[in-house]
Amino acid sequence: MRKLVLSLLSVMMLSGPAYAAGDAVKGAKVFKKCAACHSPEEGKNKLGPSLFGIVGRHAATIEGFKYSKAMKTSGLVWDDENLAHFLKAPKKFLKGTKMSFGGIRKDGDVTNLLAYLHTLK
Repeated sequence: MRKLVLSLLSVMMLSGPAYAAGDAVKGAKVFKKCAACHSPEEGKNKLGPSLFGIVGRHAATIEGFKYSKAMKTSGLVWDDENLAHFLKAPKKFLKGTKMSFGGIRKDGDVTNLLAYLHTLK
């Protein structure tokens, strides 16, 4: 865990300010809720697609992953606003998504998770 924290801190220093006032180290802990289905590693899909480089990416563009029709036709770009809404209530934000996760309720957890997602590049 210490190695992960040190790695995150060095990435944060190199990549500029994190999302809003989010804490990427706390966000890495929140990411554990996502890790059962998503990997932070480039090219490693699980039940869900890899989240490496998610911020700023167009939805449904990871090669080799089978997306729902709703995701493929959404036209979404995963910016902070869209990610925040999706993370809070995936099925409400994008009807027809295959993501079965109920959402992250606490705004602070969403903010911290977004800060962590910004480090995945």
